[in-house]
Amino acid sequence: MTEQVLSPKGQQCLQALMRVWFEFERQLGRVPLLQRLERGQFSKADYCQLLLHWRQQVIEGSRWISRCASSFDRDYSDVRSVIIGHAREEHRDYEMLEQDYVAAGGSLADIQHAARNIGTEALHGFLMYRASQSNPVDLVGAMWIIEGLGQKMASDWATQIDKTTGGDGSYSRFMRYHGANDDDHLQKLYQLLDRLCQSPAQLSAIVRTARVTARLYCLQLEEVDNEY
Repeated sequence: MTEQVLSPKGQQCLQALMRVWFEFERQLGRVPLLQRLERGQFSKADYCQLLLHWRQQVIEGSRWISRCASSFDRDYSDVRSVIIGHAREEHRDYEMLEQDYVAAGGSLADIQHAARNIGTEALHGFLMYRASQSNPVDLVGAMWIIEGLGQKMASDWATQIDKTTGGDGSYSRFMRYHGANDDDHLQKLYQLLDRLCQSPAQLSAIVRTARVTARLYCLQLEEVDNEY
């Protein structure tokens, strides 16, 4: 990752978010699905279930990010431009995920008509609520968690999934794409930290939203094993 030069306030925010991230990693380590992946006990059926449940969160991601951008007033026009660009880059990512699901043996109709699980419902509801508030500075914390997951975890997960399921990379393209490209997205988030973390209240809001997002994201993954 490219070294970033942040202001003292930006550095303070980054350090607080890193503490949230380390706790998020510990929470992920307790998710049964990911424990099976770590132990090499992960099946192709597990992978299809993961993609089936993940798709809804990916689709809703561009929606709450777009809502977030529209909720910033003209004093934050520079922030709005960055966030709009981010939504534009990701709004069709779900199509790659669908293709991976089909390549892994799933039915396109099944993944396109699957309902959100409980965790996804909670995560989407929280993020859309926050995105609808005026100048939702705190959502940089949510972006930090979600983009960080892609940048730090996706490539390793894809490699492990291919290893345990006998894959050749043909059905892990979504994860590999995010592992390669979310670093650039995080660079843009660094730019936003200095811009949006200007007071103790803003710092507190950003960190709290990051913590809530991390917990609900784990709940979403925990719910993959449940039938609906």
